[in-house]
Amino acid sequence: MRLAILISIVLLFDLYAFQAFRIMAQSWQPMLRYFTYGLYWLIPFALIGWILWSGPEHHLNKHASTLLRTVFFIVYISKLLVVGFLFIDDLRRATTYVFNQFAGRQSFDPSRSRFLAQMGLAMGAVPFVSLLWGVIRNPYRYTLFKETVRIPKLPAALHGLRIVQISDIHTGSFLLKDPVRNSVSLINEQKPDLVFFTGDLVNTLAKEAEPFLDVFDKIQAKYGVYSILGNHDYGDYHEWERAEDKEANFQLLKSMHAQLGWDLMLNENRLLDIRGEKLAIIGVENYSSHPRFPKYGDLAKAAAGTEGASLKLLLSHDPSHWTEQVVNDFQDIAITFSGHTHGMQFGVEIPGWIKWSPIKYVYKQWAGLYQQGHQYLYVNRGLGYLGYPGRVGIMPEVTLLELRPA
Repeated sequence: MRLAILISIVLLFDLYAFQAFRIMAQSWQPMLRYFTYGLYWLIPFALIGWILWSGPEHHLNKHASTLLRTVFFIVYISKLLVVGFLFIDDLRRATTYVFNQFAGRQSFDPSRSRFLAQMGLAMGAVPFVSLLWGVIRNPYRYTLFKETVRIPKLPAALHGLRIVQISDIHTGSFLLKDPVRNSVSLINEQKPDLVFFTGDLVNTLAKEAEPFLDVFDKIQAKYGVYSILGNHDYGDYHEWERAEDKEANFQLLKSMHAQLGWDLMLNENRLLDIRGEKLAIIGVENYSSHPRFPKYGDLAKAAAGTEGASLKLLLSHDPSHWTEQVVNDFQDIAITFSGHTHGMQFGVEIPGWIKWSPIKYVYKQWAGLYQQGHQYLYVNRGLGYLGYPGRVGIMPEVTLLELRPA
């Protein structure tokens, strides 16, 4: 019954959107018109066939499955705008009809507005082209974001400290391997003192990272690479037959950080001696103020023993942790490094002019540098992608933060 309802919804939605294409093609030559109609209906029937095919994810390889999902996603997001304009036209026609009935007028033209149908198609073409371009051009278009962070009473030994941050690699989403190496080259070109990875190495399963171990193990930093876990790293989004299997997956994931040469911190810290000054790197497990994400993090435990450090830096995957706990209860933490949002992989960024993404309505701090009092938060836009295999306006990020005295 649920399957029948879903198929009915798809057909009704496409039948409604088809009205705009029918109006557009009215004056075309018959052969071109019927070809356009056939091309239009190919997508919904392919989607219905995919729905009916039991377990398509198990029958198609990763590349084919991703391609199909992407085509359906782009087409139906675009059709939503078309349907929106058709709905506006229907409201116009209904309002006109009711008004004429009350006014006693006999004349009423029930035909659709060609202008609104064409406007719907034109507006639908915008996300279609943008999302398609985002898949073709931007998944591996790694961009370096630079920030200078000025910290009051920063010890002279830490002046000019260079920190590279990456986050949300999501190795399970990558369709290509060689372009990913470019991100590592970009990281190493910065000659960082420290590299921080702030969670989500995989989508669901630890084995997703295996093909990329020989890529990310090439990251180099003077004082080491430090990492934490994100919400996707715990295996919570997979249906496990046994608790033992989930635990084995988790242990494998942790061992992969070691294979990469990354120092994974699980509610703990590392004290580094840098030219005679103590630098505390605190790594907390995933902690979110949003109820849909579990709270594994224990910041009090993670920060224990760092009281004498000259500078404290926190790695916490979810930026909502900063506003809920860090700025209230741990005001001696100078900078928090987060990720998680991906900048929603969609938005508009023109430096000095506009910075917008729909994710801002969910996360107040969603990309870039934020400050409250003397404390800073940096939210990385993510190195990989999840779901939609591309980016529009929000590029995959490598961050370089340089510390300077205030």
